[in-house]
Amino acid sequence: MLEDDKEPQNLLTEKFIEAEWKALREFRSTLPETFKEAFPEQDDAGSMSYNLWGVTINPLKPKDARISVVLMKFLRARNLNPAEAKDMLISTLRWRKSFKVDEVMKEKFPEDVFGKLGRTYGKDKDGHPIAYNLYGANKDLDAVFSDTQRFLRWRVAFMEESIALLDFETIDQMVQIHDYEGVSMSSRTQASKNAASEASSIFQGHYPEFLARKFFVNVPSVLTWIFWIFKPFLSAATAAKMSVVGSGPKVIGTALLPLIPADQLPKRYGGDADGF
Repeated sequence: MLEDDKEPQNLLTEKFIEAEWKALREFRSTLPETFKEAFPEQDDAGSMSYNLWGVTINPLKPKDARISVVLMKFLRARNLNPAEAKDMLISTLRWRKSFKVDEVMKEKFPEDVFGKLGRTYGKDKDGHPIAYNLYGANKDLDAVFSDTQRFLRWRVAFMEESIALLDFETIDQMVQIHDYEGVSMSSRTQASKNAASEASSIFQGHYPEFLARKFFVNVPSVLTWIFWIFKPFLSAATAAKMSVVGSGPKVIGTALLPLIPADQLPKRYGGDADGF
């Protein structure tokens, strides 16, 4: 059966180019099969609706602007290859079930351990919410990283809470600011390295195209070289979204204020807002 050519639109889908629409229509037609492969133990998987990031995807009725925005993330992450996007979506659905993301979102994490490590505050000039990762906010690294799985559950929960600020109609990406104030080479324990590596793998594999920009601020000079070593391994598009900024409100503000209004940026980063 041929699809009606008229597509439900929102501000984000109106920016899709023709090659993206072509890939999307092909990808969308595979959703019943995709859900069956993702959930082989469920007899009705091919017709069952699934809620992903607050967007309900009905594989039998997938013509919806917000669904198009979510599916396009997987396509763009795989260079508009529908078969590879399908594999990525299947992997993501399976991972979310095995990781028990819904349960993670209900888990209560100790405030004294994780309370200061992640914050969302303000929006940039394009309306993207801003998520802050404050790596030096808790000096008790054993408390943070000794239980790697607990850290990963907290980190995934923080990512999901940040995504909940997106409407997938006007905004589908966020700005991330990674603050390394208080972090030194001695802070990089084996446990923290393992946790960071696992978190990176999760976000690369299961959270495609959520990044508008990423800033690394208050980065010790001795750690800056790590970014430059890894930069050649990043795609050009990903590397273009990342910036390493120096330390102190004046330096940081020079980099951030062209993108973030002063009243949305905390004073510690060169803005006017009281922040957190």
